[in-house]
Amino acid sequence: MSSNFFLGKHLICEVYEVDPELLKDEDFLRDVLLEAAKATGSTILGDFFYKFGGGEGVTGLIAIAESHLSIHTWPEHGYAAIDIFTCGSHVDPWKGLEVIKRRLRPRKVQTNEMGRGLIEEEQRVV
Repeated sequence: MSSNFFLGKHLICEVYEVDPELLKDEDFLRDVLLEAAKATGSTILGDFFYKFGGGEGVTGLIAIAESHLSIHTWPEHGYAAIDIFTCGSHVDPWKGLEVIKRRLRPRKVQTNEMGRGLIEEEQRVV
C-alpha cells in the first residue's frame, strides 16, 4: 500500500468582474488577505503591498509560516490573480478562498488546486 502525500496545497485563483474600486484599494486588499490567512489557520509572519500609480492595480503578499497568500490586480479589467499556498495538515487554504470570495464578490471564479512537494513512501525521512 502506497503512502504518498503532498507537503502542501496551492490554490491558483482567477477572479473576474470585481468592483474596480476594490481592486485599487491597497488597505482593503491587505485586510482581505490578512483575514483570509487567519481563516486558513496559518501563522502570519508579515506582509508587503504596493499600489501602482495612475489608478492602476495593487500587488500584495502575506507571508505565513506555512508559505504565502498573494494578489495582483488589474482594476481596469475587474480581474485579480490570487495564490494561496499552505503547507501542513492543520491549515485549509479553501477557508481562505471563501473569505476572499465573500469580500471581493467576484461574478466569476476559476480555481485550480495543485499538490506541492509530492513525497513518495521511499523518500520519507523518519
